[in-house]
Amino acid sequence: MKYLLEKDKRKRFLILNQELLIYVLKSFRNNMFLKNSIRLNSTLILFNLHNNSFKSRCVNRCILTYRKSKIHKKYFFSRISFLDIVRRGYLSGVKKANW
Repeated sequence: MKYLLEKDKRKRFLILNQELLIYVLKSFRNNMFLKNSIRLNSTLILFNLHNNSFKSRCVNRCILTYRKSKIHKKYFFSRISFLDIVRRGYLSGVKKANW
């Protein structure tokens, strides 16, 4: 499971490095006042970028188990780990809802 963490770190590092470039190229592509050649070149550069340099390729994983499904957005734990942590009392201020 450790390789998933290392793979995720590499992807996030690549995304961080390419974020500004992608933003600029997309703004060039969508600007209708520029020449078509500039817009086409920016589209080609975007097309040739590595797939892992886009934010949509980044996967949120659980901190403890590296599960990728059903992640709590605030705490970054999977639902199973989150319930276990709350039941043990490690996470203060959270309690089971009664209905």
